[in-house]
Amino acid sequence: MFAVDSLRDLATHDKNATNANPDLVKIRAAALFAQLKAANRAANTATRQAKDATAAARQEMDQSHLGLQNLLYEKRHLEREIEKCRQFASVYQDVPLHPLDQYAALAPAESTGEETMQDEHQLMLQRLNFELAERQRLEARRKELVQAKEDLLKQSRSKAATLDTVRAHIDTLTKSATDIQKKVNDLVASIPTEPSSTGPTPAVI
Repeated sequence: MFAVDSLRDLATHDKNATNANPDLVKIRAAALFAQLKAANRAANTATRQAKDATAAARQEMDQSHLGLQNLLYEKRHLEREIEKCRQFASVYQDVPLHPLDQYAALAPAESTGEETMQDEHQLMLQRLNFELAERQRLEARRKELVQAKEDLLKQSRSKAATLDTVRAHIDTLTKSATDIQKKVNDLVASIPTEPSSTGPTPAVI
């Protein structure tokens, strides 16, 4: 440094100037010391700034490293989830579907377009939707038939109850008629019969 070198030169090489004019040497030395202090302060300031910049850069680097670690962790997590989804056995794989030719013949036209039939994913979705609609239709029909059967059973039970009532009335009327017939027969049997005028004349003793 210039100030340090000047002080060294002043102390070692200017002995004659020091003996001749001490005040001048002091002034020069004071000026050099002031420069040295200013240089020292500047060096300290630069050091602090460098340390602050280094700390900020290190903190930024740590934040970047932490962000990278988080991204890597999230990437691994997503990769595991993707693999689970690929290995997942969905229930649709076990659903019995209409054969493709039956689907093409029975499904609506908008579900059997050329674009749909060539797209394996869309085709599977449309076949599943068709299967669901068919099963819902069959289930609704089954419920209608069950309801019709229950209505017929109710009518049959009602008619059977009516028939039982009629039979009971007939049995009652038949019994009443039988009792009346028996009374009539008893009454007829209790009436005395008159002797016939053409019959033989009893003998007189």
